[in-house]
Amino acid sequence: MDEHIVILIIALVVLLYGYISKALSRLNISGPMMFTGFGLLLSPFGFNITQVEVNAEFVTIIVEIALVLVLFVDAALLDLKLLKQSWKIPARLLFIGLPITIIAGTYVATLIFPGEPLTYLILLALLLAPTDAALGKAVVTDLKVPKMIRSSINVESGLNDGIVFPIVLTVVAMISSGLTQAEDNSWVGYVFEQIIFGALVGGAVGYLGTKLIIKSVKHNLMASNYQNLIPIALAILSFYLAESLSGNGFIAAFFAGLYAGNTCESTRKHIEDFADTEGELLVLVSFFLFGLVFVPITLPYINFEVVLYAFLSLTVLRMLPVMISLIGAKLDLSTMFFIAWFGPRGIASILYVLIVVHEMGSIEGFETIYAVVTVTVLMSILAHGLTAQPFANRYAKSHRADS
Repeated sequence: MDEHIVILIIALVVLLYGYISKALSRLNISGPMMFTGFGLLLSPFGFNITQVEVNAEFVTIIVEIALVLVLFVDAALLDLKLLKQSWKIPARLLFIGLPITIIAGTYVATLIFPGEPLTYLILLALLLAPTDAALGKAVVTDLKVPKMIRSSINVESGLNDGIVFPIVLTVVAMISSGLTQAEDNSWVGYVFEQIIFGALVGGAVGYLGTKLIIKSVKHNLMASNYQNLIPIALAILSFYLAESLSGNGFIAAFFAGLYAGNTCESTRKHIEDFADTEGELLVLVSFFLFGLVFVPITLPYINFEVVLYAFLSLTVLRMLPVMISLIGAKLDLSTMFFIAWFGPRGIASILYVLIVVHEMGSIEGFETIYAVVTVTVLMSILAHGLTAQPFANRYAKSHRADS
């Protein structure tokens, strides 16, 4: 019965927010801020209108589909020609900045939480490594910001969660089997397999599926309203097909979108239309469930150390590795700072935690880890939501949107 109440509440929240969304945006109050707030208000922490278990299947499914579609859409709206010309910044962020972030995050965690097992702290660093462009939407969609910068931030957020995900699963497997350290290097092959097969499957599904759309439209076989639906079906197909073929479904969704959006301009436009409506709804519902379901169960475990690590995760542990990775990239300091700041934590971190809860069966023993993720995401929703548009406006004043 609770699940039906949640669905009704979601409908009411969408209505309420929809009526005043434009007015709220002028106050730099974002959708994720509002929906997380509504979730908290209606949770046991607030009016206690409904209770839903954190490992409820429908919660995981909604967040999982939301992430798949976010990755697909973000990739589809990337300009592949521009990416070929300016791949160096995303490469630096992913292959220099990301590893430094994980290593630094683990080391600092050992200092702040000395009583926790090392594998738990590695898991914590991994859970907070992926970024979420949805929380800085104003940055990646504002045409005043140079396209190369928007593209770099988008590519980073699109690929880092897929890269981190197989490592998360490996660490979870180590913890569940009682290992405290890797006994061999088999996980390296596993990660490589997940990335390669995910990219290949996703690229094939996106490219071939879009070519079929072009042929179908050319021969007048497809009703126009299905041009919005088929790309989304391709996103979900790529995810599940990759998972069944030893690939990573999230990487597959990203590459499916990348090829779909760059194979046909018309398809990209239809994907953009979906992102502005149905896709946005799924993202906001995910944040509502985060506030309603996950935050209340971790609140009792929040303390000074948890808040301190969350703060460092969003600032020093994110920004310093990014700044280091961009040394020599011929960017001015303000651009390096701009990219470094917009590393929000959101849907990917939430989904990863849900997966860990599902694998472990409960939150017992991981209370501190989950509390840190909760506080970090809450801080990010607020901090990046409030600063996205003002920072984008300020940055655009001194940097021409000519690329």
